[in-house]
Amino acid sequence: MASGQTVTVYGAYGHTGRFVVAELRERGFVPIAAGRDAEKLKALAAAEPGLEIRQASVDDPAALDAALAGTAAVINCAGPFATTTAPVIEAALRAGIPYVDVAAEIEANADTFAHFADRARAAGAVVVPAMAFYGGLGDLLATAAMGDWSSADEAHIAYALSSWHPTAGTRASGAVSRQRRGSRRIVYTGGRLTHREDAPPTLEWTFPEPAGPRAVIGEFTMADVVTVPSHLAIPEVRTYMTVEAARDVLAPDTPTPAPADERGRSAQTFLVDVVVRSGGSERRAVACGQDIYAVTAPLAVEAVGRILTGRTRTVGVASAGEIFDAPDFLRALSPHITWEGPR
Repeated sequence: MASGQTVTVYGAYGHTGRFVVAELRERGFVPIAAGRDAEKLKALAAAEPGLEIRQASVDDPAALDAALAGTAAVINCAGPFATTTAPVIEAALRAGIPYVDVAAEIEANADTFAHFADRARAAGAVVVPAMAFYGGLGDLLATAAMGDWSSADEAHIAYALSSWHPTAGTRASGAVSRQRRGSRRIVYTGGRLTHREDAPPTLEWTFPEPAGPRAVIGEFTMADVVTVPSHLAIPEVRTYMTVEAARDVLAPDTPTPAPADERGRSAQTFLVDVVVRSGGSERRAVACGQDIYAVTAPLAVEAVGRILTGRTRTVGVASAGEIFDAPDFLRALSPHITWEGPR
């Protein structure tokens, strides 16, 4: 448990931000709610007695500095991350505190590595992008599956979601990503990100039980194509999504997540199946749980806790699998997820 350390949550009134605030409180941190919308901050404070709020726009460096003043770390939950990531990282660097975000935007995550790696390393700062269900969890599982391998030929990360009811933030971030890539799709092949014009393939993936064989969209590319190859020597990284979930998130009329338990989680379940291959050998790691948005909170808060207690392996911009002991981190996520591997 944390000893009352304060952590700013930027975008605290969003769907995922609320889970992060609750998780911080549960673990003994003192969250400070920050964001661009003063009215939404006031509404959050009314619903969360004792929660301090600090309004700050990303185009106001002084306000961002005030939002981070006196805090031990910042978790950025405010999308689109193409807009918020760089200003909040800049503020974290000025404040000399760790930065963690939950960005699933491929381009925003790539920008973080490209634009801040040298500066963060030189400053001895910690910047962890995509510390979320997409990007973070897959990277931890791939790293755990690799074990003592120094390289692999390919990594496959397959998602079996019972449904995918997107938040407003997911839709906004997706729109920004599609605009940035000119509506083309993106894959990681031959050791680099590549744009393609053709339609992604549909194929069958045999998930472990209880999911079993399922039709998936192949090359349904998620943030793992940035996080995994950022530190693992794997030239081919592919991600897959069950057809039903892909249809949900792409349909314009799919409703937002609805709470189904006392923690506010939806009834959605997930299974993430990661396979890494080298030569004729194959290793696998699997995780399952409930609600992809809710599970992002323990991922991000566990990351902050480990950073603040020195349980890290590097400095600079680093993905989850590079900076943390992946198997130990995954074990610490119980009971939010169950996992096994490598096998």
